Amino acid sequence: MTKPSVQSLHPGRGRGSAKGVEGPRGHVSDCSRIKAECCRCGDRRVEGGGTHKYLTINICQRDTPDGGWTAEDHQLFKDITITCLAQGQSAQLLTFLQDVKNQGIVRSMGCNLLGPIANEIVRKQKSLGHCEAAMTHLTKTCKPNELLRGMLELIEDIDPDVIADTITALTPHLQTVILLMEDKAAPLGLALSALQKQISRLPVPYTQQHEEEDQYGLCRSCSALAEFVKPFVEEVQSDDGKTSAAPGDLKAELYNFCIGCLREPLLQSQLDQSRKSQLWFFATEIMRTLLAVRKNIPDLLFYIRPRRSILWDNPETKESRACIAYLLFVQHIAMESFPAVLSPVFILERNMEYINLLLNRKDESFLLKGLELYAKSLAYVQDRSLPVNLLGLEIFYTVPQNLRKILTDCPMQHLRERALQVFQLFINKLDAEAKHRFFRCMLKTSSHAGVEGFVIKNIKNEVKFSMEPGKGNGWFLGAEFPSLLELVLTLQQGAETDLLHGMDRIMESLNLLRFLLIRDREWKRNVSHSISAVTSHHPSPQSGVWAELCRLKREYLKMLRVSLSISRAYYAGEVKALREDHKLKAKEARVTAKSTGLVKNLTVRHKKDSDMSPEVQYQVLQSALVTFDLMESLIVRIEEITEEKAKIQN
Repeated sequence: MTKPSVQSLHPGRGRGSAKGVEGPRGHVSDCSRIKAECCRCGDRRVEGGGTHKYLTINICQRDTPDGGWTAEDHQLFKDITITCLAQGQSAQLLTFLQDVKNQGIVRSMGCNLLGPIANEIVRKQKSLGHCEAAMTHLTKTCKPNELLRGMLELIEDIDPDVIADTITALTPHLQTVILLMEDKAAPLGLALSALQKQISRLPVPYTQQHEEEDQYGLCRSCSALAEFVKPFVEEVQSDDGKTSAAPGDLKAELYNFCIGCLREPLLQSQLDQSRKSQLWFFATEIMRTLLAVRKNIPDLLFYIRPRRSILWDNPETKESRACIAYLLFVQHIAMESFPAVLSPVFILERNMEYINLLLNRKDESFLLKGLELYAKSLAYVQDRSLPVNLLGLEIFYTVPQNLRKILTDCPMQHLRERALQVFQLFINKLDAEAKHRFFRCMLKTSSHAGVEGFVIKNIKNEVKFSMEPGKGNGWFLGAEFPSLLELVLTLQQGAETDLLHGMDRIMESLNLLRFLLIRDREWKRNVSHSISAVTSHHPSPQSGVWAELCRLKREYLKMLRVSLSISRAYYAGEVKALREDHKLKAKEARVTAKSTGLVKNLTVRHKKDSDMSPEVQYQVLQSALVTFDLMESLIVRIEEITEEKAKIQN
């Protein structure tokens, strides 16, 4: 019989031995091939018990196959390692693991030590160097499949407080394990899926300061993830197409990894090309990886649906492609790979799907990216060049409506301001007919006085532009203009319209009327040229278009005066009631001061309907009356101009 060889793994020093003594978790190993021997030393006893602090662990190696170790052996070996690390004896543990005589047991049961050693690495104690070396030795000695399974279990069970530290500690060793495998695709896919699942639990930094502090470790985790995939990307790039199908499977796994990272965390990150942060560099690495596995970014964005891709049209994949568009056109990452032959209008049309997706979300990061992508897509389009047929596409109706929702409903001022800039940019890119149609649509559907006022202001600007020599057109000077003007010069609820609520729209419509009357000669001349360019048998401008404008003006001003009278009377009555209420309360206060005993029996005649103080209510009512005076002054000025023009003609 072969005499067993013994290698001692002894945390601390001691004398003597006692067989059958309990291990760290009560395992008694009289007959086991792993024996825990206790050093009986009077001055080294563990408090509160008879177990000694210092153990000498003898591991008896026999001529046993690697798989011949029992479950008890595995558990006891793990417990012994935990005890060694707890006592700060990581150097002895490393010596034991590296000893040539112990490679059989290390190869068979070393995977059990991954957890304790990884935990010690995460704690970053003095034993960090020894534990790193021990982990490296295990990854080179143990069976790759068992190592992979053990590391994936560690990743799945990460405590939320140490996600980043665990990922940065494990990924280099996990990379080594997968590189040792012949078939790398499936293990890589499992590893990336597990890592991304844990990274998705980390909060995304919201500001530059948060990103620099990296309190939760998302930036460190992303950097570790980028380093982790590099050798696999290099393998895909070096493949000459003559190998097996494995590189193709690797491409698929790397592609899925990129799609996942684009959606989370990159789509939620605040990226800035001028401040190249860790997340910005991570985005750069993801785009490079995507180029390595797909080669052609335009195909991915605009043309080709991948074969066997059931998830191509699901919302998550669309979000990832929207992020690609943002990184490409806004951050200019991998822009050198994009062909310059594609027209700006084509790029805008294709990007509208991604813009719409981003603007439909409520998250600030999504809305910002949608607005910036929209602005960049429009920036390269020539002014006054987008044809009216584009507005026939549903997406060109939906996206401006989403912009309107941001303008009217979003609580964040910087988003509203940016949305207004993009809204104006879109208007600038439309040709005359497209503007005419778009303005009609917005006046009919916006239901918001501020947006309608902004549209009417643009109508005035377009009329002014059309009056310039050689710029005339029938959409803002000719026979088509009265149909648009009719939508402008109207009160939605007639005489009962809330003038304060519709103030922006009403003031802009009055300004447009005044402008048309002041510039009537230029307007009439250009109207005549515009109509004659379209048809030779149309009625004269004075009897046709101008007459229609005058009719709309008369009806509009008449209704507006009636509404002003009603509104002024109502608000003047409110001011009077407020004053009377104030006098009543002052009188009651004087009575109360004389008869303090009657305080509890006093009642207030008028109950307040508002949380505003009387002073604030009074200021609001006075402001309304001032607004009505301003409207009245504009109406008077328009009528004066009309009378002056009539005298000149006569």
